[in-house]
Amino acid sequence: EQVDVVGLMGPGIDPHGYKASASDVDKVMAADIVVYNGLHLEGQMGEVFSQLDQMDKDVFILEEMLETDELLDSEEEDMTNDPHIWFSVSLWSKAAEYIAESLGEYDPDNADYYSENNVAYQEELSELDTYIRERVEEVPEQSRYLVTAHDAFSYFGAEYNFDVIGLQGLNTQTEAGTRDVSQLAQFIVENQIKAIFVESSVPTRTIESLQEAVTRRGWEVEIGGELFSDSLGDASQEADTYLTMYRKNIDTIVDALK
Repeated sequence: EQVDVVGLMGPGIDPHGYKASASDVDKVMAADIVVYNGLHLEGQMGEVFSQLDQMDKDVFILEEMLETDELLDSEEEDMTNDPHIWFSVSLWSKAAEYIAESLGEYDPDNADYYSENNVAYQEELSELDTYIRERVEEVPEQSRYLVTAHDAFSYFGAEYNFDVIGLQGLNTQTEAGTRDVSQLAQFIVENQIKAIFVESSVPTRTIESLQEAVTRRGWEVEIGGELFSDSLGDASQEADTYLTMYRKNIDTIVDALK
C-alpha cells in the first residue's frame, strides 16, 4: 500500500526483445524508483537504463545483490551470465530481501512495513520450495529432462536436479537451426523423453518442429503443456504472481513427465 507499482511488460511479453515505447520512457523518467533484473535480460533497454545513471535516479538492479559464484555462466556472446535468476527460489528469496531493504532505505518512515512484508513473503517462498521438491520426487530420476524452446530453466535444473535443454539457448532472439533441431530430436529418442514444453512468451513453431522431427525418428513425444518462462501469466491462467506461476509450472512439468 505504500508503493504504486507500474510494470512496463505485461503477461506473455518477451523481455529479451522488448523495446520501450515513448510512453514507457516517460513512465521510467517520471518514476521515483526504477527496478529491473539486469544481467542483460532486458537487452533492448540499455539506452534507457544508461540515461538513469545521468539523472541520479534511484535504481534497484537485482544483479547487484548477487555474488558471481551464485550465477550460472552463459555461452551467449552478449551475456556473461544466465539472467533467469527467478527460477532459483533461493536467489528470489535474496531478491525479495534486497528489495525490502532498499525500499526501507529510500522510505525509512515505512521501513518496518517493508520488513514485515518481507518476513511473511519469505515464509511463502519456503513453502513454495517445499512444494516444488515434493512434486519433483514424483518424477523418476532417469526421466528428469526438461526440454523447452529456449534455455530459461537452468537455475531450476541446478536447484531441483533436472537436466535442462533449451532449443534456442538463453536468448529468444537467437534462432534454432535445422542441425539444432535434429540433434535434440535424436537426444529425445535415445533417452525416451515423454514430453517437451512450449513457453508463453516464445512462439511455438520451434517446439512443434522438434516434435515432428522426433516423430520421424519413430518416437512419440507429447507437448506437455505451456510453461511461463520470461513473463508471468494473468489471473485467468492462475499464474499472475511469482508464487502461482511457479506452482503452475511445476505442476505442468511433473504431470507430463511422471
